[in-house]
Amino acid sequence: MANVEGQEPCALSSHARSVGSKEGGDRIFLLKKWNMVAMWSWDMEHNTCAIYRVQVIDACLICQAENKQEDCFVVWGERNHSFHNCCMSLWVKQNNRCPLCQEGWVVQRIGK
Repeated sequence: MANVEGQEPCALSSHARSVGSKEGGDRIFLLKKWNMVAMWSWDMEHNTCAIYRVQVIDACLICQAENKQEDCFVVWGERNHSFHNCCMSLWVKQNNRCPLCQEGWVVQRIGK
């Protein structure tokens, strides 16, 4: 990364400066490069579809068998429980309750 003109080099905090440096404002280090790392996760309580035990980030077993990985998406219920849409549509035909909490199933949102 390039330095921006007019910016001062970074210095340690006043606590660290008082331990081992002069009081004249001498710079102890110069920050030359900054690399940020970010972590992400799905906004869900469980990351595994409870019906076929496949992670929701992957396609469900039905879509994998039919080679339709791009068509597989996730549905979230009112309690933020997530399932593959294919899995949940088969489940709801037999039992209109969430497989995890046994509450009535209502779709809150749909996404990839």
